[in-house]
Amino acid sequence: MELLTQFIDIVLHLDQHLTVLIQNYGSWVYLILFLIIFCETGLVVTPFLPGDSLLFVAGALCATGALHVHGVFALLALAAFSGDNTNYWIGRYLGPRVFSRQRSRLFNPAHLQRTQRFYERHGGKTIVLARFMPIIRTFVPFVAGAGAMSYRPFLIFNVAGGLIWVGTCVGAGYAFGNVPIVKANFSLVALGIVVVSLLPMLIELLKRRGKAGAA
Repeated sequence: MELLTQFIDIVLHLDQHLTVLIQNYGSWVYLILFLIIFCETGLVVTPFLPGDSLLFVAGALCATGALHVHGVFALLALAAFSGDNTNYWIGRYLGPRVFSRQRSRLFNPAHLQRTQRFYERHGGKTIVLARFMPIIRTFVPFVAGAGAMSYRPFLIFNVAGGLIWVGTCVGAGYAFGNVPIVKANFSLVALGIVVVSLLPMLIELLKRRGKAGAA
């Protein structure tokens, strides 16, 4: 419970925590940001790490001059690309094994088949759209590597999705993060970013339950 409370505090006050990191570690903070984004997108065991909100805060600090905006954009876009790429190959190597257990809830073969059909229906935009959905963006490249998509189209949409995601979130932070009303209510803004990011997943879940109830 204490760990959950600390995590929520970090997410809601990322601006303060990141400012302290810059003061304590200087240029090393770029490496810290890179590792957080890389792990959040590249390791299926760390989907809980901050993504959208971290990018927003980084953009806001760029506007104050604490960080260099072009360096942040380039480095975090590389982290997002590398994370998804790593996750894809982990899925390619481990996917057939972990999806072989029929009774597994998380890695049930039926989940893989359903995801493959989703890819077939929506194509490469799945990779791009998933970038804006916490937790989902961590699992999508893994499942893609496990058999949902061949590498070449995945690579193209991975690059596009990473650039759009990082550019949008960092750009929004750079443009609006230091607006007085936003800065004064950053906890609410951070919470709003998380809620908005989760909306597509919640809507899809409600649609499935509605269809199941109708059936």
